[in-house]
Amino acid sequence: MGLNENGRAALIAVVLPALNLAIALVASAGVIVVAGENPVAALGALVRGAFGYPEAIGYTLYYATNFIFAGLAVSVAFQAGQFNIGGEGQATLGGLGAGLAILALGAVPWPVAALAGTAAAAGFGAVWAFLPGWLQARRGSHIVITTIMFNFIAAALMTWLMVDILIDPGQQAPESRIFPATTWLPSLQPALAGLGFDIGNAPLNLSFLLALLSCAAVQVLVWHSRSGYALRTVGQSETAARYGGISPGRTVIAAMMVSGALAGLVGVNEILGVQHRLLLNFTGGCGFVGIAVALMGRNRPVGVVLAALLFGALAQGGSELSFEFPALDRELVVVIQGLVILFAGALENLFRPGLEAWANPPRTAAPAAASGSDHG
Repeated sequence: MGLNENGRAALIAVVLPALNLAIALVASAGVIVVAGENPVAALGALVRGAFGYPEAIGYTLYYATNFIFAGLAVSVAFQAGQFNIGGEGQATLGGLGAGLAILALGAVPWPVAALAGTAAAAGFGAVWAFLPGWLQARRGSHIVITTIMFNFIAAALMTWLMVDILIDPGQQAPESRIFPATTWLPSLQPALAGLGFDIGNAPLNLSFLLALLSCAAVQVLVWHSRSGYALRTVGQSETAARYGGISPGRTVIAAMMVSGALAGLVGVNEILGVQHRLLLNFTGGCGFVGIAVALMGRNRPVGVVLAALLFGALAQGGSELSFEFPALDRELVVVIQGLVILFAGALENLFRPGLEAWANPPRTAAPAAASGSDHG
């Protein structure tokens, strides 16, 4: 094909996810046919619902914001050889930290609230991830088990706080009082409207820019810093890391804290930017979707952004799909997400051998040199 080794690797990195996604959509079309609807029309409605008009795009980017934070959290831990599936709990504690910061500060200008809330969200998420990281590094507890357990502990803790401690007096809903309007994270609607792009009532806010900045920070930290080199070395080989003077235990703990801080930033988007109060279940499962986002994005920031946009489109487009096709409810979107996760995650290498064979065709043997005049 005229490509060198790096070119072929880059080609596979681009074509393989696209191929997996295409197969997932074909499988989704089959599910839609079984449900008795036209798959072309249904998938078209899903795409229009996600990208067909400015407000839909605003909602897609709003969902993608949470998925970027959650995907980055998984990818950073993965680079250190840790499978952090506790993003849901870390995001919950991040939202709790952001909310407590605003409740303590009161009516302050939004830049102050944003800085304090962001720091608190990252800090609470980092502390919640520190504990499983420490147990893994110092006690050998499996990171998957501990992060699962800490998801449930976070949910129980949040329920107790909202029901018995932080609930706004005089109401039955387990929610805190509304934050002062001066502390709300600004919407991007006015800025985009000034550019001729009106996203309407979409809850897209300043935390989307924070998510993009977080991607740049992760890129620099993991691939352009000494700490990132240590992190990746531990992920590849703890023996090599020790030989190079790197402490695997400290590196694992640090990676988990960075991972938890990124997951905690989900709380900035939801609590400061959208809900403007503390409440239960504000994460909406984004911590688990972040696992699929990281897998499909190959644990790279650019890939995470692209995968987050895909899952954001599925989340937003699903609303339009269920509206236009009553037989296809929101559960079908979960099925489509599951198929994308299946082919992009569990079966991501199903087509790799064939693709590598296509990208690396066998070289034909060079014709033998002339042997000179015949004798005899």
